[in-house]
Amino acid sequence: MGIQQLHSMACFGMNAYPVLVETDILRGLPNFTVVGLPDAAVKESRDRVRFVFKNCGFTFPTGRITVNLAPADLKKSGAAYDLPIFLGLLLSSGQIQDVGLEDAAFLGELSLSGKLLRVDGVLPMVLAAKEAGIKKVFLPAENQQEAAVVQGMEIYGLEHVNQFISFLEGRIQLTPARYTRSKSVEEALAPDFADVKGQPVARRAVELAVAGGHNLLLIGSPGAGKSMLAKRIPGILPPMTFEESIETSRIYSVAGLLSSKQPLITTRPFRAPHHSISAAGLSGGGSVPQPGEISLAHNGVLFLDELPEFNRQAIEVLRQPMEDGTVTISRVRGTLTYPCRVMVVAAMNPCPCGYFGHPTRACTCRKGEVSKYLSRISGPLLDRLDLHVDVPPVDYDSLANHEKSESSASIRERVMKVRRMQQQRFQGKGIYTNAQIPPGSLEEFCPVDDGAKAMLKSAFERLGLSGRAYDRILKVARTAADLEGSEVIRRPHIAEAIQYRSLDRKYWSRL
Repeated sequence: MGIQQLHSMACFGMNAYPVLVETDILRGLPNFTVVGLPDAAVKESRDRVRFVFKNCGFTFPTGRITVNLAPADLKKSGAAYDLPIFLGLLLSSGQIQDVGLEDAAFLGELSLSGKLLRVDGVLPMVLAAKEAGIKKVFLPAENQQEAAVVQGMEIYGLEHVNQFISFLEGRIQLTPARYTRSKSVEEALAPDFADVKGQPVARRAVELAVAGGHNLLLIGSPGAGKSMLAKRIPGILPPMTFEESIETSRIYSVAGLLSSKQPLITTRPFRAPHHSISAAGLSGGGSVPQPGEISLAHNGVLFLDELPEFNRQAIEVLRQPMEDGTVTISRVRGTLTYPCRVMVVAAMNPCPCGYFGHPTRACTCRKGEVSKYLSRISGPLLDRLDLHVDVPPVDYDSLANHEKSESSASIRERVMKVRRMQQQRFQGKGIYTNAQIPPGSLEEFCPVDDGAKAMLKSAFERLGLSGRAYDRILKVARTAADLEGSEVIRRPHIAEAIQYRSLDRKYWSRL
């Protein structure tokens, strides 16, 4: 039958590109070769495909078999080429007829029985297939909901290869999949701020941070409610746009974290890695770099509890991603960039024993231990945390009060109002929140009156603030002004923003 060509897709990080699977069979001694820079998983497809022929009632072709995966200069990895290789050999050996598959792409790993198994990275591959002009995609049934998220494509989910053969021969009809949000999968409701007793300053700071997308550090003794506050942040986050859902879901697809029950990430991620995590676990890594926790939190929140307990090297890798909104990972096999536009929320004790500055309990740390403990967090990293908030212990009267505090729903309404203001302000600028205002645009978006300028100058000189801290004070003040509906930043807004810079390095050096 000569050379047969079928379309497939390859995925490297979040980048996907078309692959042409060419098969040919020549007379000669039996041999099966796969070329085109295949990795071990692709080469092993020879054995899987051979048994699928046997177990599905087909005759494995004899002769010199060559499978070429073009373009040959790009590395091919994974088992997604099993299906197109199997179908290409059926076509080359004349056991099935080509009925016009030029506009179709094929993805899927095969079990020895011919069943199709799910593969990772389907969402970016289907998006790239659409850009390449491909109209139809045949893939495992477990991946069909994930792929059906992409509009304008015909997605066909297959349970078994014989299902596709029957479709080619006209014995059955296949219906394109349609994306439907599963009613059985409902996002767990986030804990409500109504359960938080007291802590008016910390609650205000959390609302301010979420409204402007600012990074937040909560400092307090054990049991003060730092983690309790942080875990209620998802309940006041604004809903994701469809574009944000697609962008975040692409990352989860590459990481293999999407399922048929959750083919699209529709709520903002809240990632809380343990403090024993490595630098690669946070930023991403592997021979083929996989996304780390900071990318998995894209468009959401990365919560770092017990911040000083994290490995110093691990948390230092966050500095550049927090600033740029992307993380670049370089390995021998290539360099990949993942987006990581996140709100970083961290919590920590003020000292090793946890009671430095406690109103009723004495700190048992030896002299110098407090400053040594706090110095585990570098100045550059601290500069990138916009708000440093003291979370004092809750008194008995607040705990015993049965009256409910303000609910998450009420706080979320204010957050949404401020986010809408920011959308109008930054329309067409590629900026989404106040925290993302570039230094060159601060003068345009952060007009300051004379009283506020005088206070900011005084604080800058007295606290020894860095240029980055100056920028972040302005951004936080911009959000404080937005919460009051003021277009101009005034003295109270600057005062509140400065209040949340209590842990700058000059303060630490006095401990």
